[in-house]
Amino acid sequence: MIKPLAFRMRPSKLDQVIGQDHLVGNNGFFTNLIKANTVISCILYGPPGTGKTTIAQAFCNSINVNYTLLNATTCSKADLLKAFYDAETKKDYILILDEIHRLNKDKQDLLLPRLEDGSIYLIGCTTANPLLAINPAIRSRCHLLEVKPLKVDEIILGLNRAIKDENGLNNSRKFDRDGLEVIAKLSGGDLRYAYNILEASSLTFSSENTITKEDILKLKAAPNYFSDKDENEHYDTVSAFQKSIRGSQVDAAIYYLGKLCASGDLEGLIRRLLVTAYEDVGLGNPQAVDRCYNACQVAREVGLPEAEIPLAFSVVDLALSPKSKSACLAIHSAMDLIEKYPSQVRDYLKLSPVNISKQAKYPYDRPDLWEHIQYMPEGFETYKFYIPKLTGNYEKSLNINYTRLENIKRSTDIATLKKTS
Repeated sequence: MIKPLAFRMRPSKLDQVIGQDHLVGNNGFFTNLIKANTVISCILYGPPGTGKTTIAQAFCNSINVNYTLLNATTCSKADLLKAFYDAETKKDYILILDEIHRLNKDKQDLLLPRLEDGSIYLIGCTTANPLLAINPAIRSRCHLLEVKPLKVDEIILGLNRAIKDENGLNNSRKFDRDGLEVIAKLSGGDLRYAYNILEASSLTFSSENTITKEDILKLKAAPNYFSDKDENEHYDTVSAFQKSIRGSQVDAAIYYLGKLCASGDLEGLIRRLLVTAYEDVGLGNPQAVDRCYNACQVAREVGLPEAEIPLAFSVVDLALSPKSKSACLAIHSAMDLIEKYPSQVRDYLKLSPVNISKQAKYPYDRPDLWEHIQYMPEGFETYKFYIPKLTGNYEKSLNINYTRLENIKRSTDIATLKKTS
């Protein structure tokens, strides 16, 4: 049975790799290693289908060194030990480790000393953010290299190569430029995904006619938005979504909302939207925050795809609202202080104070005194956590009262307050 097109078109040498000029171009990282005839351990990270494993293998072939390709999710200790043995018996040996972020601790313990003494060179490949997902001890011994999504023109170059190559379609099918462009755009920078659409098209339509954009769309190929929600692109999209609302660019916020809706993770999207509402809009427009909660409840009730409508309503509302992070910053500032310095509740504020006179107890029956009492712990009286952000009318009105209250001298002498007021 014939191998998939993406497998057949996999480059065997660096000069066959498409894109990634910073790695394989004339002055690229791996090109310079070949010129210097040297090897160093590194980790390639980036989205699926961008060529991480391909670049690693092509580099090994181009510099003519021995290598073993293992997958961290399936390889055993015996597999690693065999690779280590081969490294000891063969000159300039490289271990290519796919999905390196999934390597368990026992195997990391085997790998680390050999990386340390240089008895083996490692090229790790991962779709995860190495700063978050890779063991720091491994990461510190490797050079981190980003493999970027391919541009539309680079994808089209790969598709044309596959159409003509004898290992590809060998000119058995014709595609017009618009057809190739729609494949490239659907791929989301993933050449492997683009090859799969190209292959499906070649098997679906007659060899007698040129395959067009309309033909490609008939396949109902789903756009390759991103991989599952455990991958970086999902969290990067969530990050861009929140930043777009915070930055009041409503069109960008709606675009990222669309990407997140397409992922199907409704609960994750609602959770992030609610946090964004309270964190970034907050007291700038509390009514919009309430409307966001209601919109999210409706979204849960109707489900996707209809949930897109109330969510879009709320995203536009939030993006165009005045922003205030004052409440969010206030609690973060307080939590930071709490972690640094312990404190005790004042006796008269305790639920059941002991050894305190009746006159010194908290005056539940004297609301006229409540604003004159000191509630901060001893030694913390001058700390300020809440700093008003005067972007919306609501918080401006709060600030009037806040300023009035700040001018009141607060006391810890409850007994004297009761006598003088």
